[in-house]
Amino acid sequence: MSLLFPALQAESSQTALRFGDRSLSYRRLASAAAVLAARIEGMGRVAVWATPTLETAVGVVAGLVAGVPVVPVNPKSGERELAHVVADSAPALVLAEPDAELPGPLAAVPRMDIEPDPDAAEDGEAPWGLPPEPGEGAAALVVYTSGTTGPPKGVVLSRRAVAACLDDLEDAWQWTADDVLVHGLPLFHVHGLILGVLGPLRMGGTLRHLGHFSPEGVTRELTSGGTMLFGVPTMYHRLAAACESSPGLVRALAGARLLVSGSAALPLPDHERLTKATGQRIVERYGMTETLMITSIRVDGAPRPGTVGVPLPRVDVRLVDESGERIADDSPDTVGELQVRGPSLFTEYLNRADATREAFDGGWFRTGDMATCDADGYVRLIGRKATDLIKSGGYKIGAGEIENVLLGHPGVAEAAVTGESDDDLGERVVAWVVPADPLSPPDGEELSDLVASQLAPHKRPREIRYLEALPRNDMGKVLKRQLRRPE
Repeated sequence: MSLLFPALQAESSQTALRFGDRSLSYRRLASAAAVLAARIEGMGRVAVWATPTLETAVGVVAGLVAGVPVVPVNPKSGERELAHVVADSAPALVLAEPDAELPGPLAAVPRMDIEPDPDAAEDGEAPWGLPPEPGEGAAALVVYTSGTTGPPKGVVLSRRAVAACLDDLEDAWQWTADDVLVHGLPLFHVHGLILGVLGPLRMGGTLRHLGHFSPEGVTRELTSGGTMLFGVPTMYHRLAAACESSPGLVRALAGARLLVSGSAALPLPDHERLTKATGQRIVERYGMTETLMITSIRVDGAPRPGTVGVPLPRVDVRLVDESGERIADDSPDTVGELQVRGPSLFTEYLNRADATREAFDGGWFRTGDMATCDADGYVRLIGRKATDLIKSGGYKIGAGEIENVLLGHPGVAEAAVTGESDDDLGERVVAWVVPADPLSPPDGEELSDLVASQLAPHKRPREIRYLEALPRNDMGKVLKRQLRRPE
């Protein structure tokens, strides 16, 4: 098996990681990781208090170098969720930055501070050596799901899965050691950690982490040598708005090699605003904690806004109907559940053999996402089977297309669409709208008529409800299960 991070062996002075004004070269990162790895080697699992810091990146790399499964812990977790993660994963140790104050459930776990030394000399004989890596089937990470349908599940990801996913993205995005990735994503999940930290390190490139996202930070880093930007739709929405008054940001985005959006669908109005302002197309990709990346727009492929691209090289996908039968490839308009198989799939849910069995249909993982697939293999997501597919009056309606129409109205800042039980229709379409001007919200009948005119009459929202903000998780996904009929 190839090494997860070949560049760590090179003793290079090239910058590997930069967080604000603190950075580590590959040589210093290898040294810091090796020292910490020697202290944790042989442990069952270690938790990492995953703040957006240099220490988090070093702690995760040290765990992977030591062959110890890493459990990244969301610093914004509530106490009940945190207690579940700690009890379920049973870490032998928690790694944290020296000044971090750990909450109750983690405070009871033995602690080791992560103390990389960015000022260590680059020259001189290296006092360290990297241990041999375990087999490719060994667990690399245990990443917990968001827990929208119950207690979070620990997704066990092997070293093989991580390597296969990143190598597929290297192919799809033509990602090289010359790339400098910029992002301000959290480091406890797939997007920010596996793609956003481990990705650059596997390529031998550089990560510049913003600490906290801001249009000013994006402008600064892309203008000073950044080549790639990762973000979620809420970030790109803010960038689109900021472009209207910031010529510097427009130039920075226009000069980037690759702009990638993920973790949720990027609304078409934001695609159009950013392309109009910068000339850039935003690359969308799609994946899950259990599957890592499944599809992506390729840099050498046709742009298809509204789709999440084609399957990655080592990934197989299929659509199945409600009876579990495969939908024929020549049925591009037929909606089905997307299922996936390939080397980037997770190994199991930790301590949940029952949930692991239920997640698979033979060798295919059931994503729970509804989609269509056109003749060229481009996948268009309709939404989650449980929350985004609305069955109304005998029709199957995807929430996303209605949301895109609503977001095209100048009076709408945010929109989410759900289905609610209806005695006549089975389910009726309900739209939740955040007005651009709270003192002058758009007329509900006008919004419903807009949807009916651009899509079809049966997709018209039967009710418009106004909110100050949509409930979202840390990755920007709308928490639709929290949208309920007002009392």
